[in-house]
Amino acid sequence: MNMQLHPPFQAPQQIHFHRTELNAILGLYGRMVAAGEWRDYGISSLREVAVFSVFRRTSENPLYRIEKRPKLRMKQAQFAVIGMDGQILKRGNELRQVLRVLERKLIRAID
Repeated sequence: MNMQLHPPFQAPQQIHFHRTELNAILGLYGRMVAAGEWRDYGISSLREVAVFSVFRRTSENPLYRIEKRPKLRMKQAQFAVIGMDGQILKRGNELRQVLRVLERKLIRAID
């Protein structure tokens, strides 16, 4: 009798933001909300990417997307800030450095 053993079912692994990454993103988000620039956000955890989307109004398309793609760590960089039009505004392996592109917009909003 030939019995085949099947490996146990494993759900596809999802990509998530770590607590320190979320703290950096939510810190910036809070400052932008206080400046009146942003009003809502959404978080998606998918198989290949984690996305933090920022909205001016809930019913609109996101103003910005902060994406984490660990598979791109050695190629293009794992973090990216993407504008409403799909243009990559900043890419890098250090999240805080990538978020600086949005912090500059905060400085302009306060001036």
